[in-house]
Amino acid sequence: MQDKVISGALFHAPESGRIEAMARAAVAVDADGVIAAVECAGTPEFDALVAGARADGRLVELAEGSVLMPGLVDLHIHAPQWPQIGKALDEPLEVWLQKYTFPLEARYADVDFARRVYRDLVGSLLAHGTTTAVYFATTHVEASLALAEICLDEGQRAFVGKVAMDDPDQCPGYYRDADAAVALADTRAFIDRVRGLAGDGDALVRPIITPRFIPSCTDELLAGLGKLAAETGCLVQTHCSESDWERDFVMARHGRTDSEVLRDFGLLREHTVLAHSNFVTDGDLSLIREKGAAVAHCPLSNFYFANAVFPLRRALDMGVRTGLGTDISGGHSPSVLDGCRHALSAARARASGVEADLPAGERGAGGPAVTVAEALWLATAGGGEALGLPVGKFAPGFHFDAVLVDTCRPASPLKVWEGLDTIEETAAKIVLNATRDDIAKVWVRGRAVGPNAG
Repeated sequence: MQDKVISGALFHAPESGRIEAMARAAVAVDADGVIAAVECAGTPEFDALVAGARADGRLVELAEGSVLMPGLVDLHIHAPQWPQIGKALDEPLEVWLQKYTFPLEARYADVDFARRVYRDLVGSLLAHGTTTAVYFATTHVEASLALAEICLDEGQRAFVGKVAMDDPDQCPGYYRDADAAVALADTRAFIDRVRGLAGDGDALVRPIITPRFIPSCTDELLAGLGKLAAETGCLVQTHCSESDWERDFVMARHGRTDSEVLRDFGLLREHTVLAHSNFVTDGDLSLIREKGAAVAHCPLSNFYFANAVFPLRRALDMGVRTGLGTDISGGHSPSVLDGCRHALSAARARASGVEADLPAGERGAGGPAVTVAEALWLATAGGGEALGLPVGKFAPGFHFDAVLVDTCRPASPLKVWEGLDTIEETAAKIVLNATRDDIAKVWVRGRAVGPNAG
């Protein structure tokens, strides 16, 4: 891949709470897809960078009305649940799992079925601007490996986890690991095979250790996965304090919170991704921060299955690493930009309350809600920090993972008015209004990917 310079309008959230927008800038991308320089128009450095690239035929000038933003990071996706997106969301979580989800996931013993679903999923997510994805697969090694291979082939940055779940009291007989020893051996084999994928010397796709959640795993399995994480250095993902049922189950079984149990089994580590975490205490948040773990905030699915709103404002104020997850298919939208919007709505509802019969001062948790700039950061650089990856910003040393948004598409809810909207206001409009149809092009590590790659 040849190095290039991309010139045009862009924006990003280099830190939580601040959008930096430039009406015209130039981004130099080296042959490895890493950003070498970012220069703003009106400076000698910009002029020299653009002139040199134009003379060498390396300049890519964005069309008028096109705006570049960082690629989106989705910290929590159930890949095998793609066929059931939008179905059965009126059931309680434990019923939804046993009646619908586990029977579907069991079908991935058929690797051909898995490849068909996963190819469609990865292409769809790239089209929505998801450049980094963190996937739960299933208990099946071959089907999970197929997902990793498809991510690599399609060019999506991904963490793929072979799911571990062995407790016969909580997992159906037709869909679970035979026992802890089998689950651990299969997880180890999966890690080795993903790390050995041909053509992935830069580790675009990585394995991630994936106990489904504490109720589905025996103590022997949890302890073994903790030791495997320490041995291999793999990241860990799991569900944490998602619902009343799950929280109460863990407390009854262990006498401690999810976060404390995961810590004691060696699974709460640097860059562990904890999906949901709606019922965490302040002590849990402090523990998560201390361990360097992160929360995958899934606001849409939380509305359906949690019966509670994650304390996002408190987590941000406490410095807890946090990003967004769609939670396909507990969440019925594959768009991380939709996740921004749902996060804003959930935070506002939590802060101000929803019950009109109560006095205004008693309706909500109080305090400030969450801003558009914070939501953008969660979807990009915040997700990157959660994973320990240099993605989500336009800055030297970061990977050029980017989304090109067309603000001129007819009949789009995204409309920018000349003379009325600044580039900063345009950025906010994109976060709040852009759809999959407004996404014109997607890059991962400098390579055009997805259906509009040509």
